[in-house]
Amino acid sequence: MSFNIAFVLFPGFEELDYAGPYEVFGTAAHYVDTDWRVFTVAAGRVTRGFNAMRVEADFLFDHAPDADLIVVPGGFGTRPGMDDTTLLGYLKRAGEGSRYVTSVCTGALLLQRAGFLTGRRATTHWAARKELAALGGVEVVEERWVQDGNVITAAGVSAGIDMALYVVGLLKSPAEARKVQRLMEYEPSPPYAAVT
Repeated sequence: MSFNIAFVLFPGFEELDYAGPYEVFGTAAHYVDTDWRVFTVAAGRVTRGFNAMRVEADFLFDHAPDADLIVVPGGFGTRPGMDDTTLLGYLKRAGEGSRYVTSVCTGALLLQRAGFLTGRRATTHWAARKELAALGGVEVVEERWVQDGNVITAAGVSAGIDMALYVVGLLKSPAEARKVQRLMEYEPSPPYAAVT
């Protein structure tokens, strides 16, 4: 039986928020569980990210298969997205029937607007923590990723890869997550320390 993983795209999404976790789950679908099905969902056939990446959606919101796991990237497109009734309507429908609801970076703003963060702990990009807290109803924490029930949020951009590996470990096993991490050769060693 297939396990459907839906990546929800919208104009102005942050590319690595999408591509990092997509690589994790896509690799797992090839080498860990071939019943996993990874696909993109959007309002239109082609969606352009913040850095101009163009992604052709596998499905439109009205015709997407049921999702067992949804992944919502962040990016500057989340701000207009918070008032996009079509996007929020899909998130509500898909998320209510899914096993896990996840976000990367400011995708947490969309999860809050869709009603998934009420009374929960969550994280987002460091520059958006106050913005998320100001929306109300959520305890915003400074962590790489946070699980509260079936909702898992990740901090900014590259944290989405860590979150996705955590989810692979949650759904399969830590050993399988390590296998995916090894296949991706994901062992971060940046040449410079981040400025705080």
